[in-house]
Amino acid sequence: MDGTHRPNQPALSQFVLKVHSRCDLACDHCYVYEHADTSWRGRPRAVSEEILAQVANRIAEHARRHQLPMVHVVLHGGEPLLAGPDRIRRAAEELQRALHGVSALDLRMHTNGVLLDEKFCELFLELGIKVGVSLDGDKVSNDRHRRYADGRSSHAKVIRAVELLSRPRYRRLFAGLLCTIDVENDPVAVYDALVELSPPRIDFLLPHATWDTPPPRPGGAATPYADWLDAIYRRWDAAGRPVPVRIFDSVLRTLRGESSLTESLGLAPADLVVIETDGTFEQADSLKTSYDGAPATGMDVFTHSLDDVLQHPGMLARQQGVEQLCDQCRSCPVVQSCGGGLYAHRYRTGNEFDNPSVFCPDLLALVTTIRDREAAVPAPMPTPAELPLEQGDFDALAAGFGGADTVTRLAAAQLEINQDLLAAVSEHIALSDREGAEAWELLTHLDAEVPDELDAVLAHPYTRPWALSVLEGRAAPAGGLAEIAAATVLRARLGQRVTVPLRGGSLRLPGLGSVRLDGGTAHAEVAAGSDGFTVRAGSRRLDIGWHEGLDGPTPHWHPVRLFDGEGWTVAIEDTDPLRDCHKWPVSERLAADEAKLWAEDLTGAWSLIRRELPAYADGVAAGLGLITPLHAPAGTNVSAACKEAWGAIGAARPASPDQLALLIVHEFQHVKLAAVLDAVDLYDQADRNLYYAPWRDDPRPIGGLLQGTYAHIAVTDFWRVRRETAQGAGERGSAEAQFARWRQQTAEAVEELLGSGSLTDLGQHFVGSMGETVRGWRDEPVSGAALSAAVGSAERHRAEWKARVEATR
Repeated sequence: MDGTHRPNQPALSQFVLKVHSRCDLACDHCYVYEHADTSWRGRPRAVSEEILAQVANRIAEHARRHQLPMVHVVLHGGEPLLAGPDRIRRAAEELQRALHGVSALDLRMHTNGVLLDEKFCELFLELGIKVGVSLDGDKVSNDRHRRYADGRSSHAKVIRAVELLSRPRYRRLFAGLLCTIDVENDPVAVYDALVELSPPRIDFLLPHATWDTPPPRPGGAATPYADWLDAIYRRWDAAGRPVPVRIFDSVLRTLRGESSLTESLGLAPADLVVIETDGTFEQADSLKTSYDGAPATGMDVFTHSLDDVLQHPGMLARQQGVEQLCDQCRSCPVVQSCGGGLYAHRYRTGNEFDNPSVFCPDLLALVTTIRDREAAVPAPMPTPAELPLEQGDFDALAAGFGGADTVTRLAAAQLEINQDLLAAVSEHIALSDREGAEAWELLTHLDAEVPDELDAVLAHPYTRPWALSVLEGRAAPAGGLAEIAAATVLRARLGQRVTVPLRGGSLRLPGLGSVRLDGGTAHAEVAAGSDGFTVRAGSRRLDIGWHEGLDGPTPHWHPVRLFDGEGWTVAIEDTDPLRDCHKWPVSERLAADEAKLWAEDLTGAWSLIRRELPAYADGVAAGLGLITPLHAPAGTNVSAACKEAWGAIGAARPASPDQLALLIVHEFQHVKLAAVLDAVDLYDQADRNLYYAPWRDDPRPIGGLLQGTYAHIAVTDFWRVRRETAQGAGERGSAEAQFARWRQQTAEAVEELLGSGSLTDLGQHFVGSMGETVRGWRDEPVSGAALSAAVGSAERHRAEWKARVEATR
């Protein structure tokens, strides 16, 4: 392979590293020792130091080639604690060495817990290893399978291990409990016993089985595993879902169209590989239940790369989503959630994995039961009084407007979302991520010391896209946390030093600017002073004044430029490397003359908005704090809003201040509506239908149609006013034609929304108010020519659209 990373190439990000191949228990449902595969007998008991070093190098090589922000490694067995503390330390240190500066490392261990003690816990604290423990419930349930070879119970020792992990000192090591389902056990007793231990997560696992060796179905029950899990689901749901349960959370996520949290459900490509104690690469361990040698790839860490492993037929088959499933699965109504079940559970001699899961009836019953129960008991419909808005606020926004107080309350609700996201990001800091942990600790101090300054940084529009990228596994947390901390320290003029990872040689200071640092250094140290701040990177030191670089070019410091209008301050953000979320190319740093043109056009645009569109001006001033210049072909007007970036819009500077004013009020409508939709559902999120949009040739989903209609209220209002205020008869006539056109199209779109059958009760109220605004303009006179042109154009467009739809049927 040529070593060049290509976008959208498959990659492996999860690795199971076997550090010991034997176990101190004799669980009779174990897929390693009790099922079809016997390869463990010929493998060394413990992994060698040479193999550990090569494994780490291979993972780092793969992570670098595919630009992985984080890799996940599970130390496994057999029983990994049998490897002893020295070998476990060596495994962790080799991985940390190889991945330093390449990817963040999420390092975990899966253990039966019987050997876990304080010495191991202290080691895991030092090395950053989270621990998951296998426990099948109460003593009776656990002892059904998890015993020593001589029949002794393991339950008491496992409980002691869990209690040890629950101590305040070790609690952050605790990753959760894994429970293998046995339908002979009382499901409620199992669940209650596990919940009583207050784990951070519970993972219920179907026992491994195939069509050759099917799972037990006591009394010939059709769906005993679904029934068992449903009993737990009902108890879990009635208790307010007190702990995350991976299988339930995965079903709920896939029903919403999101990704699964487990390989046993959903259609996500396989991204896991196993490395055995002899250095051989294998596919998922669960395949050991299929037939002897099923997981084997014939590859090893010394001869083959992980990209070679990805080309193995078994791995390729699991990269193809729904296409790799059998006909029965592809036609199943719950395939998006079930995903065909665990790959190993599909095996049957003769046609191998071209079958539905042996648990197919159970998976179908489980998914449909959860789906139907969720639909039958909808979430309570919020009322305007329950929103972060007053009744008058909601009504004003529904009409298409919203003043300063209303938009300020929207902004406060958006800040709360960012605060919650930041807390969620902290949960994704791997124990081995010392940079991330240090940044988070500093942020907790800043929250107590200078909370207003921290909130000002968190309110930056690109905080949320960054946080979501971390939560979705597309970025590591340390860099963004340190950037937020550094910007807060500088805003508060605090003297403490903050170490921040660089992005492509640049220091990002959200809301303040960026510092360009060449020379190959990976980090910079930032500290505030009375007249500016200091940046140290390697042997270099830069002293930067607070106002330096605003009016002219500087070789290193690119501050965010601010436009100060009468009653409105907005940042012209051309420095932030995270600003590229508007689906259009962003402009590079503006030259001083181009920045001056932006300021001049903003002066004219803001003057027009304040003078002619006062119903929008106060809301814009209160909520639009940032404009990102976009790059667009000459002569085109381009603007965009990002639903996750409250308070920001993107725009290419148009030909005139008037056009810029139109872009601002248009795009800020999108910003406001996105904030409302964060608080309440206005339409059925499961609606996959497409609807007629009078201004587009292609049909739109319900959310897109709602966004476009809401934005075009402002567009219609703009032209409604401009037909009276434009200079010259020609410009006024053009404005009148535009008003007639957009009034007609927006009214048609409102009717399309109201007739969709997809709006919630609040959605009906919201869109109904939009319609009242437009209807209030229907009686305003326009010339016969303008009216005729608008109506005729609308009729032709709808006829052409219907013809295209018919042609595609």
